[in-house]
Amino acid sequence: MFSLERWEEIFETISKNKLRTFLTGVSVASGIFILVILLGVSTGMQNGVQQQFQRDAANRISVWTGVTSVEYKGLNPGRRIQLKNRDYALADRKYKDQLEYKSALYRIWGGLVNYKNESGSYRVEGVLPDYQFLESEDLTEGRYINYSDNDQYRKVAVIGMKVYNDLFKDKKPAVNRQIEIRGVLFKVVGVYSDPGGEREEARVFVPLKTAQKVFGAGDNLDQLAFTLPQEDNFEKAVKNSQAFTEKLSRQLKEFHTVAPEDVSAIRINNSLENMKNVYATIYIVRLFFWFVGVATIFAGVVGVSNIMLIIVKERTKEIGIRKALGAQPLSVIGMVLHESIFITIISGFTGLLIGMFFLQFISPYIPFFQSDFIYNPTVNFQVAVTTVLILIIAGAFAGFFPAWRAARIKPIVALRDE
Repeated sequence: MFSLERWEEIFETISKNKLRTFLTGVSVASGIFILVILLGVSTGMQNGVQQQFQRDAANRISVWTGVTSVEYKGLNPGRRIQLKNRDYALADRKYKDQLEYKSALYRIWGGLVNYKNESGSYRVEGVLPDYQFLESEDLTEGRYINYSDNDQYRKVAVIGMKVYNDLFKDKKPAVNRQIEIRGVLFKVVGVYSDPGGEREEARVFVPLKTAQKVFGAGDNLDQLAFTLPQEDNFEKAVKNSQAFTEKLSRQLKEFHTVAPEDVSAIRINNSLENMKNVYATIYIVRLFFWFVGVATIFAGVVGVSNIMLIIVKERTKEIGIRKALGAQPLSVIGMVLHESIFITIISGFTGLLIGMFFLQFISPYIPFFQSDFIYNPTVNFQVAVTTVLILIIAGAFAGFFPAWRAARIKPIVALRDE
């Protein structure tokens, strides 16, 4: 029930101890401010990681090879394992029904690309049609490579937006124009954009068989890439992905005579498994941030509790008179709790608002620090509500012991207090 007299008492007490109340409020506000900033950073980390995974299909499984590290079946370590077309064909044939998208890849680093007087060095990759979905690419013009292009060794190319902007200064459509890749003419059939930004858009894709033939690769491959069908349940998707990865690894190691325990010869990157591990790490970091923030708030709450103890001590005679005139213990407890909760909530909301405004202010400037793993650090509504609940609980906790002490004051003792 609203009591004007109660509020007048609160403001009168605060006005008598402005500096003490202000410093106590600052300790609570700083605790909430730190908690909001830490939680905003953890959210930014999660957003940054999600943005990183958006560069490729979220459930992508990539295979590449290295050098053997252990002796196996009489073969010395140090053998370089080379992926071949038959590796892709075998995986495609054996796991065809389990796969969603699939592609082999042959890569040329630093391929010189020319168009009239413009030129640049870009990554040139021979791929199959599904690679568009493995890389989460969107076409802005034309089409992607198809199986006819690959089977007929056509000299066609799909270029990224950065390549387009660098080479086609007139900004006219690039489709059907001729570009030169390492001295060989290719016709542009499409332009793509990638959520990964310029780094991912500085590439040129050509049909796999064309790349192998034109650039003298034979039947060599640099990478295999697959995705499995999407699952509604994340844990089930991770389990299926891990099972497929294990089977594929075992098959390739047997095919290339590699020891089962050799992790450097056949390397498989599982995006879903990586995502699960990263999210688990972020969850731990978030819990740690909550602990630090709540501990800081607790330090502020201790300050509020101390000031309320001092106030109770100063008002001992007043409380004794109230009780002598018939004031109930609950009324005394309510008086102290009301004041402590008011101070805590006002200070806490101030820290909350300052923290949220600070995050809003700093968020646009994060890209200038070239941080790929923190993006849009914000505090969502659910976290804000949780913070408010913490404030209310903290205020009640801060006032409980002083209120309990005030309720136990005996009128006869209080009246003798000097």
